[in-house]
Amino acid sequence: MNIRILFSGLTLSGLLLCPVITQAQQQEPDEIVLAQNEFEDNFYEAIKQKGIENYDKALQALQACIAINPNEPAIYNEVGINQLALKNFPEAEKAFLKATQLDPENRWYWQGLYDVYYAVQDWNKAITIVQKLTKWRKEFYEEDLVSLYMYTSQYDKAIALIDALDASVGESHKREMYKAQIMQNERYSKPKKEVLEAAIKKNPKEESNYLELIYLYSESNQEEKAEEVAKKLEKEIPDSDWAQVSLFKFHLNNNEGDKASKSLFRVLESNKIDRKIKHRAFNEFLIFVNNNPQFNDDLATAADYFEDDEFVNVPKEVGKFFFSKNDYTRAIAYFKKSLANNSDDIEAIELLLYAYNGSNQNEVLLKEAENYLDLYPTHARLYYLAGLACNNLGTFKKAKDWLEMGIDFVVEDTELEAGFNTELGRAYEGLGDTKQKESYFGKAERLLKSKKTR
Repeated sequence: MNIRILFSGLTLSGLLLCPVITQAQQQEPDEIVLAQNEFEDNFYEAIKQKGIENYDKALQALQACIAINPNEPAIYNEVGINQLALKNFPEAEKAFLKATQLDPENRWYWQGLYDVYYAVQDWNKAITIVQKLTKWRKEFYEEDLVSLYMYTSQYDKAIALIDALDASVGESHKREMYKAQIMQNERYSKPKKEVLEAAIKKNPKEESNYLELIYLYSESNQEEKAEEVAKKLEKEIPDSDWAQVSLFKFHLNNNEGDKASKSLFRVLESNKIDRKIKHRAFNEFLIFVNNNPQFNDDLATAADYFEDDEFVNVPKEVGKFFFSKNDYTRAIAYFKKSLANNSDDIEAIELLLYAYNGSNQNEVLLKEAENYLDLYPTHARLYYLAGLACNNLGTFKKAKDWLEMGIDFVVEDTELEAGFNTELGRAYEGLGDTKQKESYFGKAERLLKSKKTR
């Protein structure tokens, strides 16, 4: 039943034609039916064998189909697919070419040929095929065509197509990278710069010309020129938020933290600037503050702009930054902000508790760990942190109880298991049980050694 359904679908989709229609006048009806059944049986066998990756057997069945009807393009397409899977590229090319000759209006036959040329990196032949494929999905295949022009160093064609796609479907990161690569060549960037400079003189209120010129100068490492253009943009169009994006980077490069902060706040307040650009600017400022801690307050103010961000938990990331600098007070404040937005974030919970430990707030650490254990009673690290806090507070019996309860929940985490054993060793040491202390310390040491040798 299923076999007939399959063949019915294939026939309706145009993949199978009557294999012996041209011979109907010379053959008896029974012979025609037998040949057709043999054709379908072999085709089904080929599909089945291909599905289980027996490509050689699939090809044998397809050859039987060709013997019955040598003019069916779908069969040659299947031959091409199987030959390509076997990496028999010349044979695959030959089969797909035959299919396209028999039915030049079938997109998938050309796609198969493109797959062959792409696999063997014959970019010039691939270009010819992709140009044909644009007939069916123009913008989709033009994206591939840009890459092929880049591979063959046909930069004139590449830049023209990039500009056309930018205008029709919008910019993309990949095309932006290609454009930057092309513009590193003075042959392309110099005339473009001259055109843009002339355009700015003619119409100093057109913002887009400044932005493109800044981009060109930046990509060719002419940062001073780019900064001049950004300042000119700010002077001519004082309310230009995009000028601040460029000036922000220049101020950072010049170590002008105060000016960089002002530009950053303008960027973050803007409704015109994309969220991704805002995140990028914020991250750059975060790196700057790493070496210039006097701007920590500005960083904190900037982070507040992202409190309602649905995509990136900025307070948590800032908390991680301060945590890495052992600034636990600031880290705690940001982890709390993060948890106010997402109370179920177990990573933020753990980081908050470790920050309490880092700032020696052991009573708060114990209280918070106990509270979170009510919500997450099988989370091993919470038991560990509760036991750690108790050890630090000198309540060794309570530490032992927490640690012994929690160690059973450790799953495939050698470092955490070693931590449990270390803290149990500390607890037993506090309780005066030297034998147990040595046992747990020894186990912790063995676990850490086993981790290093993995």
